[in-house]
Amino acid sequence: MKITGTFLDEISHDIPHQNWGKAEWDADFSHMKAIGIDSVYLIRSGYRRWLTYPSEVLMKLEGCYDPPVDLVEMFLELADKHRMNFYFGLYDSGKYWVSGKFQEEVDINLKVIDEVWKKYGHHRSFKGWYLSQEVSRRTGKVIDLYATLGRHCKDISGGLPTFISPWIDGKKAVAAASSVISREDAVSVRQHEEEWSEIFDGIKGVVDAVAFQDGHIEFHELDDFFMVNKKMADKYGMECWTNAESFDRDMPIKFFPIKFEKLRLKLEAAR
Repeated sequence: MKITGTFLDEISHDIPHQNWGKAEWDADFSHMKAIGIDSVYLIRSGYRRWLTYPSEVLMKLEGCYDPPVDLVEMFLELADKHRMNFYFGLYDSGKYWVSGKFQEEVDINLKVIDEVWKKYGHHRSFKGWYLSQEVSRRTGKVIDLYATLGRHCKDISGGLPTFISPWIDGKKAVAAASSVISREDAVSVRQHEEEWSEIFDGIKGVVDAVAFQDGHIEFHELDDFFMVNKKMADKYGMECWTNAESFDRDMPIKFFPIKFEKLRLKLEAAR
């Protein structure tokens, strides 16, 4: 089973940065292409005040910092060079949608989508969009958020595909800053299916693929949740991918690289 895509996790709030320049990224793209990866997904273009590209919209409206390097342009140039597909991850305010102000999150991202397509849409490798607001449950107005942003992404870009990567509200779904690694209360397979069926029903046609994160549930639960995820995706006309997390959620220090035996279990379950 080959992995054909990977996130570019260069703006994150819980994973260390690479601090790479273009030469290092060029080598990494070359290695990725050599093992069969044909698509890269920017996990988010900005988080709070930190940006991957000099967004006039976000620097003006959100007081974001002017980045020293335009990583989006660099990633697109490298994707062009290595003939790979690039998916643009939207902006995560880290404040609006997580505090229930879903419309504010939508409004700022509509402006970001317009700005980004005008600035970078000419690249051959610009092949789609990632809606970067990650949720695990039917929270607030998340259906409206995904539907509105997904529709605008497709409308402005001539129908380029969109995808989301939710997490499952399992026993390992604890805050990165927490000292614990698991919790007693966790979503059941049935409740997961009920809530995500409602979400999928509300976003069908504007979100093309779903890649559930696989690290928040126990390994013996993978089959049950994976089967439900695939069944729902098929029912609502979406592609079902798997976000195979390559870091370990069982360790007290977050997040070390995962033991390969664990990663293999997840990949075999996905296959």
